[in-house]
Amino acid sequence: MNLIALGGVIGAGLFVGSGVVIHQTGPAAVVSFLLAGVLTVLIMRMLAEMTVARPALGSFYVYAREVLGNRAGFSVGWMYWYFFVIVVAVEAVAGGQILQLWLPEVPLWVLSGGLLTLLAGTNLVSARSYGEFEYWFSSIKVLAIVCFLLVGGLYLLGFWPGANGGLSNLTAHGGFAPMGIGAVLAAVVPCVAFYTGAEIVTIAAAESAEPRRAVARAMKSIILRVVGFYVGSVFVVVAVVPWNSPDTEISPYAAVLSALDVPAVTTVMNAIVLTAVLSCLNSALYTSSRMLFALTRNNDAPRSLTKIGRGGVPRRAILAGTVVGYVSVLAAYLSPDVVFAFLVNSYGAVALFVYLLIAVAQVRMRRKLEREDPEALTLRMWLFPWLSYTTIALMGVIIAAMAILPDSRTQFWVSLGTLAVILIGYEIRRRAHPDMSARTDVPSTRQPLAAGDTTPSETARRTHAVDTPRAEVHRTD
Repeated sequence: MNLIALGGVIGAGLFVGSGVVIHQTGPAAVVSFLLAGVLTVLIMRMLAEMTVARPALGSFYVYAREVLGNRAGFSVGWMYWYFFVIVVAVEAVAGGQILQLWLPEVPLWVLSGGLLTLLAGTNLVSARSYGEFEYWFSSIKVLAIVCFLLVGGLYLLGFWPGANGGLSNLTAHGGFAPMGIGAVLAAVVPCVAFYTGAEIVTIAAAESAEPRRAVARAMKSIILRVVGFYVGSVFVVVAVVPWNSPDTEISPYAAVLSALDVPAVTTVMNAIVLTAVLSCLNSALYTSSRMLFALTRNNDAPRSLTKIGRGGVPRRAILAGTVVGYVSVLAAYLSPDVVFAFLVNSYGAVALFVYLLIAVAQVRMRRKLEREDPEALTLRMWLFPWLSYTTIALMGVIIAAMAILPDSRTQFWVSLGTLAVILIGYEIRRRAHPDMSARTDVPSTRQPLAAGDTTPSETARRTHAVDTPRAEVHRTD
């Protein structure tokens, strides 16, 4: 669970995308990543409080539905599902592009489709299969970052062969913040997006043996590690190589390793980035399927998607995300500058909308728990309610800045269109099934999961044991 939490945060954005922020901000990018990391930690603490108090399949979808209403829950669930099915496509395409460096004669759509098929297959086996793959993917990423920080530290201290050491690069090329404080604050917007994925642990917790303990431990451990990995890595980059070097923008980690004369730099970095891409693709398939499965419980998604396979996984929900991924991969091949670019822009701000609603839901949920079940609050948000209100305000500022800044304006407005489509979908569902509008199926204050709120694996066990013979379950799915 700890590695799932870390793996969800550490993606290809850290290894490659951070170079763009460094190039636009200078050495002060360290401050941008630190501010974004603090904000993400606050959101995760708020979510952890709710998850430890009431572990539930669907996590924040369930909490938003309970305390903010059916419309908010429907919106959060579908926004999050949409976000991760697009992540599936983006990561599959990115993985295919890396493989093309070694297999240039193979078409991109074949490589991307092959990666998608491979990891969809592992997710279809069992939740444990997903966990095992993510364990090893995350282990490789964490090991790579630890090694990077170690050799970078040796270089800066002058212990690396041929190194002079020192921190002169932090101010030698126009100062620590050559683009001004405005650029530092503006860079917080894309930096927050790099941290998305930490919340995956609260969804995976529903299928763990001890969800309360798993989330509490994972969230406590992730705080220092995430900030340390991101901020520490960016610090090493801007301290070892000039921030305005073209190589830093393209691949900051590779630029540092080149400065340290590490052999086979390109191959090493491509392998690490490919691992990060596969990890994100693996998690995206898992997360999107579980959120879609949770949506079916309140008829917010077709009930046919509740079908469970023999491995205890929601196969139809997994295949739904996989099909969308295949379609998006074809779009990247046939129309990369129009259709695929639109898909990428349409999910850019969606995760931020979800984070904002998570923060608002925590304030409501905390008040409710204090009245009805104060004993459940074993892990609490710091300095409640003022720090919660501050977090909500900061998220609002981030989203408003995304709407204003030229680099993110398009993503904001197209993502807002995605939200509008989801809200229209809710109205259609509400009018078609008015009797369901008042129903809110949520966890009991005295139960770890809601009545009937079983995980896919538990649902499969009950089905095999009570409802039908094993062969019949296998045949119907």
